[in-house]
Amino acid sequence: MAGNSERRGAVRGSKKGATTGSGGNNKRRLEGKGPTPKAEDRPYHAAAKRRIAATKAGPTKAPRAKSVRPKGGGELVAGRNAVVEALRAGVPATELIVARSIDVDDRITESLQLALAAHLPIRETHRAEVEGLSGSSQGILLAIKPYQYSSFEEIILRAKKPALIVALDGVTDPRNLGAVVRSAAAFGADGVVMTERRAAAMTASAWKSSAGAASRMQIAQVSNLSRAIDDAKKSGCFVVGLDGESEQNLSEMKLAHEPLMIVVGSEGKGLSRLVKEKCDLVVSIPMRASTESLNASVATSIALFWVDEQRRK
Repeated sequence: MAGNSERRGAVRGSKKGATTGSGGNNKRRLEGKGPTPKAEDRPYHAAAKRRIAATKAGPTKAPRAKSVRPKGGGELVAGRNAVVEALRAGVPATELIVARSIDVDDRITESLQLALAAHLPIRETHRAEVEGLSGSSQGILLAIKPYQYSSFEEIILRAKKPALIVALDGVTDPRNLGAVVRSAAAFGADGVVMTERRAAAMTASAWKSSAGAASRMQIAQVSNLSRAIDDAKKSGCFVVGLDGESEQNLSEMKLAHEPLMIVVGSEGKGLSRLVKEKCDLVVSIPMRASTESLNASVATSIALFWVDEQRRK
């Protein structure tokens, strides 16, 4: 009887010919079993076997990006603002590194133009390599040349008569260092001396603060500032330390026409005890408010200006 689906073995018509049904048993067997499991969740499937093998082997590490460190050492300046500012300041560089497919804005465009104008090599590389080196996602790096320091002996030998040398005792801010170098060049100093450890170095930040004076000024790193002070004394220099607590003012100093080494202390601690003991004279810069203080670069500028004015008379 047509439409009678309850009768087991009912004959159904199809394009392939008459077939015998299961009486609804197949349909009932599939009820309540839910969707078909994923391949990796089926115990006998190849995908499941691969998952089990990978779990036994432990987690795998992603391959590390190949380093693109600049040749010959040096510093990497990262970030769009930092790179364009370094290029504007003319910081000596070896190459500009740019990630592929980055969003180009005015800073990227200007950086590329400045690099081309300076005949600086431009290297395009993978974004992952740039980010791995800089920790920044801005996609641009500038490789800076290592600064070529002079020796302290060279500064003494090339010093004019009377000599004027600036020594820094633990100045750690590179911007302060750059400002000291700029003032030293402006007031005719022969060189700047600083320690190799626990002190700022001539980084890109210091170079920018010097406004290019770092290329004209002899700068030396010494392992021991006390020994350098002894060497300066042997060469005929009077060593004058700047300390805000000294009772003798800078204007009372009668040594401006003598060969001088002016020693400036760190931003927070000032002159160290041993260096202060090594100084022939310790002077302060008088201020109207006793609660105020000057940072290392400002104090150096005032002292150098005063010495330069005395020597012009």
